[in-house]
This record gives sequence, structure tokens and C-alpha cells, in this order.
Amino acid sequence: MAQFQFPEQTAFYKGKVRDVYTIGDDILVMVASDRISAFDVILPEPIPYKGQVLNQIAAYMLEATADICPNWLLSVPAPNVSIGKKCIPFKIEMVVRGNLTGHAWRTYSAGKRLLCGVSMPEDMKENDYFPTPIITPSTKAAEGHDEDISKEDIIAQGLASAEDWNTLENYTLALFERGKEIAARQGLILVDTKYEFGKIGDTIYLMDEIHTPDSSRYFYANGFEERQLKGEKQKQLSKEFVREWLIANNFMGKEGQTVPAMEPEWINTISKRYIELYEQVIGKKFEPLKLSDEETRKAIMEALSQL
Repeated sequence: MAQFQFPEQTAFYKGKVRDVYTIGDDILVMVASDRISAFDVILPEPIPYKGQVLNQIAAYMLEATADICPNWLLSVPAPNVSIGKKCIPFKIEMVVRGNLTGHAWRTYSAGKRLLCGVSMPEDMKENDYFPTPIITPSTKAAEGHDEDISKEDIIAQGLASAEDWNTLENYTLALFERGKEIAARQGLILVDTKYEFGKIGDTIYLMDEIHTPDSSRYFYANGFEERQLKGEKQKQLSKEFVREWLIANNFMGKEGQTVPAMEPEWINTISKRYIELYEQVIGKKFEPLKLSDEETRKAIMEALSQL
């Protein structure tokens, strides 16, 4: 994917998955690439249509939650491009969990009952529902891994004021509730996800992508209770299968470990899984659309001219 240059561009940032262009001091152009990352490492091969899948799920979900809180999105000029307002980000991720899964389960099974200052009940099994969803924030690290942090430490360290925290908490729980409703209509359970927020003046905006396979975990609702009773693994829709493949090939992003080679067949499998996820989450057939770099640039220029 080419690196573009736009009139009035003031900055460019190449993230793990997206290229971000700052226009003036108030607009961001986010191009979702087909790069894929796991364990904070970019894997060696791109995944066809992944950028389009992520971008279009995020746009759909931002529109479906726009009545809950303001969000950054202004337009989607190309399949893998979003243009929106530049906010001053909170340096935290609002991770919300409906089930005891992933990092929460690893913490729990190690015998701990406190995660980010939040108490987890006794006698829970992996993937059980929490009595009510819990928020387990993490710091947004510029480099390396994000770190767990409690609400109290966020306020004490000035990462958010007490007043802003209350707003973030309320938005997070309301967004998660809406995400669960959308998922339920598609026969899915939204298990956990993360939200990122920022400010313009005194107003808090929802930023970035939401409810995508890169930021969320989904279970299939059909058979969930039965699998829980039998102690079986849940059928899930997320990029966890990529992490599992890496772990099976002795890679967890640790020093001295080598990313395993990705065969064309495996790349194709990952692409199909992302498309399946789009169709399951959105409930519409995926229409693959590949624009050339020049067509993408023109679409972005046209959209910017109308702001």
C-alpha cells in the first residue's frame, strides 16, 4: 500500500495496522491496511480484504451507536478509509468484559480475584458471564505492551479527571450494551471489547474502530449454555485463532522467538475467517472491493474537499 501525501498534511503515522494522516490540526485520514498483528508484532504477510472488513464493520458500528455518544467519524470515502475529527486521546483503553475469558480468565485461574481494582466473584468457570459487565482499563503504551490499571490510579495519575472517568464509564457500559444487542440479533455474544476516547474542547468523543474482530471477541450464542455445562471450548469469532496458531508454532512475541512462515493456504484461511466475521456481525454479504492506490487517493481528496 502506497504512502500518500495530501495538501495541508501536517503529520503521518504508520501504526501496526493503519496508516494515519493528519490534515491541518483537526482532521484525520485513517487507511486500514491488510497488515495483521498479534502479540504486538506485525506478521510478515498481509491478509486480503482485512482492511476493508475492519473499516466497514467499524463504520457500521459507529453509526449504530451515534445516539449514545459523539464519535469521530465524518466519512468513509473508500472501502478501507475513514475520515474523522482529530481528538486529544485519553491515554487509556476502556476494556469491558461480559464473560470471564482471555486475560481475565488467565488472571482468575492463577488464583487472583482482583483485576484492575475490580473484584471477580468466586466459583466462576472459564467463559461464565460476570453478574454485570466489568471495566478493566489498560494504559495505552506508545511502545511495547499495554498495562492493566485501576480507575483509582487513572484518576490519581491524571490520565482522566474523576468527572471525565464517570462519563467514560457510562459511555463504555452503554456502548457495550448496544454492542451486545446488535450481536444477539445475529446469534452472537459480544464477550469483551475495548473503546478509545478523546476530547475536543470539553466534549468527549468515541474514537477509532469499535466492535471489530481486532478489538472484540464474539461467541456463537447457539449451544453456548450447553458447551458451558459440558466444560467445552466456546465457538468464537475473533482473531484468537491467529494467536492460537502462533502459540502452537512457539511464538508469543517474546525476545528471541521467530514469527512462523505463513503459507498461502493459511493466509487465504485467515482472509475467509475475517469475511465470515463481517457477514456474521453485520448480517450482510461481504462485497470485496479493491481500489488502486490512485483511486483511493482521489476518493480521499474528493472527501476532504467537501469538509
